[in-house]
Amino acid sequence: MASQAEQIEDNESASEPDAAERYVNRELSWLAFNERVLAEASNEDYPLLERLRFLSISGSNLDEFMMIRVAGLIGQVQRGIGRTAIDGQTPSQQLAAIRERVRALNDEQQRVWVELKDKLAEAGIHIADEKRVEQTAYDWLRTYFVEEIAPIVTPQAIDPAHPFPFVMNGGTGILFTLERESDGEAMISMVLIPPALARFVRVPGEEAIYVSVESLIKRFADHLFPGFAILGDGTFRVLRDSDIEIEEEAEDLVRTFRSAIQRRRRGQVIQLELEADMDERAEQLLRDELGVRDAMVLDSEQFVGIAGLAGVVDEDRTDLKFLPYTPRYPERIREHDGDCFSAIRAKDIVIHHPYESFEVVVDFLLQAASDPGVVAIKQTLYRAGNQSPVIAALIAAAENGKSVTAVVEIKARFDEEQNLLWASQLERAGVQVIYGFVDWKTHAKVSMVVRREEEGLRTYCHLGTGNYHPTNAKIYTDFSFFTADPAFGRDVAKLFNFVTGYVEPRETERLSISPIGLRAELYRLIDAEIAHAEAGRPAAIWIKVNSLTDKGVIDRLYAASQAGVDIRLVVRGICSLRAGIPGLSERIHVKSIIGRFLEHSRIYAFANGHKMPSAHSLVYIASADCMSRNLDRRVETLVPITNRTVHDQVLQQVLLANLLDTEQSWLQHPDGNYQRMGPVKKPFNCHRYFMTNPSLSGRGGALKAGRVPKLALRRGAR
Repeated sequence: MASQAEQIEDNESASEPDAAERYVNRELSWLAFNERVLAEASNEDYPLLERLRFLSISGSNLDEFMMIRVAGLIGQVQRGIGRTAIDGQTPSQQLAAIRERVRALNDEQQRVWVELKDKLAEAGIHIADEKRVEQTAYDWLRTYFVEEIAPIVTPQAIDPAHPFPFVMNGGTGILFTLERESDGEAMISMVLIPPALARFVRVPGEEAIYVSVESLIKRFADHLFPGFAILGDGTFRVLRDSDIEIEEEAEDLVRTFRSAIQRRRRGQVIQLELEADMDERAEQLLRDELGVRDAMVLDSEQFVGIAGLAGVVDEDRTDLKFLPYTPRYPERIREHDGDCFSAIRAKDIVIHHPYESFEVVVDFLLQAASDPGVVAIKQTLYRAGNQSPVIAALIAAAENGKSVTAVVEIKARFDEEQNLLWASQLERAGVQVIYGFVDWKTHAKVSMVVRREEEGLRTYCHLGTGNYHPTNAKIYTDFSFFTADPAFGRDVAKLFNFVTGYVEPRETERLSISPIGLRAELYRLIDAEIAHAEAGRPAAIWIKVNSLTDKGVIDRLYAASQAGVDIRLVVRGICSLRAGIPGLSERIHVKSIIGRFLEHSRIYAFANGHKMPSAHSLVYIASADCMSRNLDRRVETLVPITNRTVHDQVLQQVLLANLLDTEQSWLQHPDGNYQRMGPVKKPFNCHRYFMTNPSLSGRGGALKAGRVPKLALRRGAR
């Protein structure tokens, strides 16, 4: 069962007696990451609506954590699986620690919400503020409720004649305690809020007044319950187990997934969130009917479902948001009159998203779709969004007679339904759709275009660190690497044959591919640095990833530190390695960057016997993090960067800027806790740097007119 096994292996057993001193628990490290996200909601350097956005993100992050990670641990306990995590904790011990941290996190979210709500009111944005709803607004709201909400919602009495209704995953409802005016009979009734309803209603007018839909239903409940006195009400929200488990012997993967998606909506209750001061009888009814024996029950003093606050962030107040940013379109492509193939054929190029436009990737595929010389396109699709120009380009290519193959990963969590929809549309257009492996996810981000030219067939490749998702490309920092190097073309062709036909490549010229040889290549590169250190040569490792949880990689890095290798890690989220422990990891420094953009690119750099950074350093970009699932149970790519300009950009511009950042950086201490970097003499913000300075490979000949400011690694930079 792929999903449950994945969680167990991610919490690898550690047999060492000092495991707790050597490693940080994966789940607790994730919670620490979300605490850093939440801390940005209190960052007074950010505009108010951006702070509200961080608060809502911390809520949606926590929801997914509960539905997947906590659900998995509960499943392990219920099944009697006693395998310990990397730090030696059993599933039961982890759950106890998680629940304590989640309660504290929920309390902090509620506190921050009160703080932001007051500040937003001062700025003219009033949220569910009874004092702001004057008679005109009240009349409008009542009309809106009667015409737009009342016809949709369905009050349901809870009694022997009306069994307790099913509450879907993520479902929000209100329990009303009622008394019939004619005879004084008590009753409890439920109103489930349809997911189609927006969480907030904005009152028309210049002044921004938002009222939550649950507040609106409570306010006009007399319309729903004529003849009843309303004695009390309380909002609740339910989260269910949302993991999907697929048997390896599934005969039809698509049909199995469609069925599994339906089951997910009815999974075991994992969390019940209640409005504080809910009627005791109503609360007990919820607990009994939902069967929350193993679930976490949270009392929220101010707002149920923090993620829903995203509905206010879109308010048209540019003065309360980050200054708009328009990604640059690389001059390199413009120099070739917009001909992507000509620019790539001239030399390799890397596009740094979101600072450089994702339109380059779309244009690459659109040009391939219409170019008469293009004979074939092959593409992996992990997440593409619900409005995808990439899908449109592939459909256009197929309709233009190109041979188009799309590897659609339907196991992309929470995008399964969308990917199944895309697969159907692609197939109808004549695209050959492949779903890949049953037990491995195809996580590599690869596109391959075969074009007939005067010299014969030439292959153009795109290898990325991020998904083909136009919305994410405006928020996530990622790389799009383009090359016409024939060796890359041959390797990428082997990669597609591996996924579509299970033909395992015996050897590759450029790429390292998991789960075949990527782990071994990482080990080899780390071991080479150990050898350099032992021989007295300069030795250093710089890595930027989203997560570092794999015990094998961590132990290899510990060994490198002990051998004298200088190691600097930029790990945005989960990090099970402990930095700075004497005798174990004193040469390892770990930082996490949380800011305007979501750090997502993966970079691996090795000094290679020379001072870091230098032209001799070995530099790679990857689709893979340092996690067991990425190295052993996913199809991933590790891409060597050899072109001088691209090499300099990735190492001496992007990675170095991340190491130099002070304004958005948190430093890990030996106990695994993080602390925001304090004020320094020369503060540096890597996101601001990339927004205001052009990239090296993207500028092309324009570099002659304006060089990119050279960065230097300062003493003590972490």
